Amino acid sequence: PPGVPVRSGMDENKPLKVRLTFSVILVGVSLLFAAVVTDHWAVLSPKVEEYNATCEAAHFGLWRLCIKRIFMQEQGPKEKGCGPISLPGEHNCSYFKHFTPGQSSEIFEVTTQKEYSISAAAIAIFSVGFAIIGTICVLLSFRKKRDYLLKPASMFYTFAGLCIIISVEVMRQSVKRMIDSEETVWIEYSYSWSFACACASFVLLFICGIALLLIALPRFPQNPWETCMDAEPEH
Repeated sequence: PPGVPVRSGMDENKPLKVRLTFSVILVGVSLLFAAVVTDHWAVLSPKVEEYNATCEAAHFGLWRLCIKRIFMQEQGPKEKGCGPISLPGEHNCSYFKHFTPGQSSEIFEVTTQKEYSISAAAIAIFSVGFAIIGTICVLLSFRKKRDYLLKPASMFYTFAGLCIIISVEVMRQSVKRMIDSEETVWIEYSYSWSFACACASFVLLFICGIALLLIALPRFPQNPWETCMDAEPEH
């Protein structure tokens, strides 16, 4: 029948589309893991009043705060803060006090950033969990043609993307509140590469999750008579 070759061609292309989409999703998952485990979401620096002396700049992620003592010389007219963070200096990292009791994290305790930090970390953990479950579903779908697992996998990836972008927004609000607070010495801030990895992972996971859902959906008949011609003949 004329409808059979069309459906056969679609069935042959579907595994290839799934594998290509899954390969892009793996890039997004890798960026997600990189963002969650690294400490370069934001960089903070205080105002420099004395040159030829050391100043302290900070960069932090979801779990740790790192302080770097940088020796500052004369700066340009547009530069006011301590840094850049890439300059050599003594480096000291510690986990946030609300994650590991006994560690020092005065910046987050004094400026009431504890709620923001815990919220961002918890939402990021949900994102990682959704990404792991989605990956397991896709891998299982490759065995014995369990295509029905692609639909929940696509939803898990979409949820993972939404969770990580919410975590990004919580972190952004945290930095903004910290800079606006009069209780801190930080006047300059910038978002670093971990923050960029989180944003990129949201784009890849969200878009590819929807694409995977569209691929997993059954193809609608293009012509009214395809359904009738594909039906099994009555005996």
